[in-house]
Amino acid sequence: MPELDESKQPKTAAEARDLLGRIAITEAAFGPEVVRSTPFESDPGRWPVLDEDCVWQTAGLPADVLATSTRSFHIPAKDGRGRLQLNATVTVHHNRQESGWETARAMEEVLRCPVQKLREGEELKNLWGGSLYLGEQMNGWTEDAFSESGEYVSTKHGGPHHYRWHQAQFGPVTVAVAGKSAAGYTDEDMVAFVVQGTSRLMIQAKQELGKAAG
Repeated sequence: MPELDESKQPKTAAEARDLLGRIAITEAAFGPEVVRSTPFESDPGRWPVLDEDCVWQTAGLPADVLATSTRSFHIPAKDGRGRLQLNATVTVHHNRQESGWETARAMEEVLRCPVQKLREGEELKNLWGGSLYLGEQMNGWTEDAFSESGEYVSTKHGGPHHYRWHQAQFGPVTVAVAGKSAAGYTDEDMVAFVVQGTSRLMIQAKQELGKAAG
């Protein structure tokens, strides 16, 4: 874990969007089977919010978020397997305290809403989550690690299928990858994609914001 170089922290939305572009990953980070979905990238001026009824909505960016981006990928259905879906999110805050609060809210959301509606015809069920600070239970790669798992159910894609969300933090940045499994995939198959994507995002965040060695 490198030391954060605070002089590299973005101070404006424009600087944050530039940093997003250097941290965000493409399909190559997951492997040759993974392709871009349509739409590929989220609206940079919008932010997901879990409302009081446990339904996901979008809203304008809150005051503690300088910029955020979610990119969507999938493995096409073929050879008896369904369509596996992956989302990679990078969020830039003003400082480490604000990014830490984002992780805390993620934990609160899964406790408050073990069943969540993504959109019409799509739900997450039986959710549970856990968080590990740096140094806890062999967590040596992120300041705060959060993971969430459960079941994904869709009128289009069937289910229940395995669902995973892994989130990590370095300084003012949080990175996360969510995976929605499909028929023909094991939980271990999907976790491998989620871990690989999260690891690549963290490597790039550390390269951009960490102090140079030596």
